Amino acid sequence: MIKRFVDVLSRLPMTLVGGVFLVASLLLSWQGVDVPVDPAWATVVISGVPLLYLAVWRIVHNPGISKISSALLITIAMFAAIAIGDLFAAGEVAFIMAIGAILEERTTNRARKGLKQLVSLAPTQGRRVRDGKEETIPAEAIRQGDILRILPGETVPVDGTIISGETSLDQAIMTGESLPVDKGVGESVFCGTLNRFGAIDIRATKVGEDSSLQKLIRMVRDAENRQAPMQRIADRCASWLVPVALLIAIAAYVGTGNLVTAVTILVVFCPCALVLATPTAIMAAIGQATKHGVIVKSGEALEAMGKVDTIAFDKTGTLTYGRLDVSDVLCFDASLDEAQLLSLAASAESRSEHPLGKAIVACARTRDIPVPAPSDFRMRAGMGVSAQVEGRCVLCGSEKFLAESGVTLDEAAQACLDRLRAQGKASVLVAGERRCLGVIALSDVLRPEAGEVTARLDAMHTRTVLLTGDNRKTAAYFAAQAGIREVRAELLPQEKVESIRALQREGRKVCMIGDGVNDAPALKTADVSVAMGGMGSDIAVEAADIALMRDDISRIPYLKRLSNATVNTIRCSIALSMAINFLAIALSLLEVLTPTTGALVHNAGSCLVVLIAAVLYDRKFE
Repeated sequence: MIKRFVDVLSRLPMTLVGGVFLVASLLLSWQGVDVPVDPAWATVVISGVPLLYLAVWRIVHNPGISKISSALLITIAMFAAIAIGDLFAAGEVAFIMAIGAILEERTTNRARKGLKQLVSLAPTQGRRVRDGKEETIPAEAIRQGDILRILPGETVPVDGTIISGETSLDQAIMTGESLPVDKGVGESVFCGTLNRFGAIDIRATKVGEDSSLQKLIRMVRDAENRQAPMQRIADRCASWLVPVALLIAIAAYVGTGNLVTAVTILVVFCPCALVLATPTAIMAAIGQATKHGVIVKSGEALEAMGKVDTIAFDKTGTLTYGRLDVSDVLCFDASLDEAQLLSLAASAESRSEHPLGKAIVACARTRDIPVPAPSDFRMRAGMGVSAQVEGRCVLCGSEKFLAESGVTLDEAAQACLDRLRAQGKASVLVAGERRCLGVIALSDVLRPEAGEVTARLDAMHTRTVLLTGDNRKTAAYFAAQAGIREVRAELLPQEKVESIRALQREGRKVCMIGDGVNDAPALKTADVSVAMGGMGSDIAVEAADIALMRDDISRIPYLKRLSNATVNTIRCSIALSMAINFLAIALSLLEVLTPTTGALVHNAGSCLVVLIAAVLYDRKFE
């Protein structure tokens, strides 16, 4: 009941009502008008009761020295001002603290829906094979050693090992890889990954809470719990502010015998400007960032970003667009040109559902190359396709697929294939009449601004690292293109987390930038995290502290500069507010200030802090 009443008083509408009564009290005082009840009493009740509740709650519940807070000091000053009859001073300090609390709350509220979405990805059932019969059972009923059948389009319900069949699996949820991965007998599969093509039977190896997806969910939850909320700077200083303020006030009363002087010192020592320094600067910076398509979810994120010295990038969907395009069309047969080779391959692949085949067909149609309808189309999952194209047998697929069909590569073709693999490209070999006609290479596309972004970060003495689930050759190729010298590849989600922690153990402040579900634990583990909001998964966006709404990584250097300026502004405001406080104490000891004029002086300091913070909103950081 009391808590609900305090919550109502703490909200913005009631705080504004308290401000109106405070202004009325000041105007009446200036006009010399006597009223039966000073309007400042309303402000004292509206803004003072939540302050008193907070001070008492911290004394009762907080451990050790944290029982002493800025709320306690301001409550003491408020009661002291009431004791000598200066209601305006009492209401003013309570009102300024209420405004500061509202500003801080509005900049740090964060929705946390990502974990629920991650949990929703967990498969709910599986197809168990027992005594030659299939039965559909709940995922929680699957036991280690069970034989499970996964058909095309179904999700793998547990971790396991393939015991029969071949397929291609979309592992983006776990590794972020842009390409489906071909799998055969003896290879491992992960819970939550999608079977794209062939039917496979697997033996369950890790079930329930031990599966990869459940571990992923636990990592997000644990990392979220480890993150502590940003503490107000005033509260961090309260352990010495409160005793110092009380000692100075007592000393002033003993030395001067003037109770008004002692109360004035308590009023001017109230850290209102100190409390406002952080939330106002952060509000201005968040507004500035929003104008540039950057959504900052908390003040803590900006403060942490200003201290970052290492930025870790995911590859797929972050440094790259996360889509496949044909990058090379290379002919090994002198009788064919690029258009003819592409036409043959697109015709053979036109009935394929494989992403590589779809990309080849899309490329041919984009270039207005004819794609004749094939006949006698056949597909081997994870291997390739064959078809009759205008009376010609055409094979498209892997080197192994061609070899099984009696087609071998000569040295030149093999060298070309090795070169494309070293560049991290996927290759589709095209064969006909028992000889290799050429190769079509496909690759993810690097964002054109990636190189400039890393160069600008280097100029700011910020280390860049690539963390990806892709294979080492692909990772090394794209890292070289982007100007990133440090690469850690073939990482599962937990290995990305360990890489982040290893950097943190080196004393680094790490920012992680990613876009996929598999990035969520790393995003949560980093000191601050940025998600690609335009195409990134909802889970990544919710897990991150900051979201780039236009998928524009050129915003990263801007964000770093803005965060640096925000931290510097906060430090400047804190120093200025402390200087004003100590000057006001000196003037109070000289009896130049009274509780009312002292409240106005320190209120002026609070306004100055707000104005300094407001400058952040219109500064240019490009």
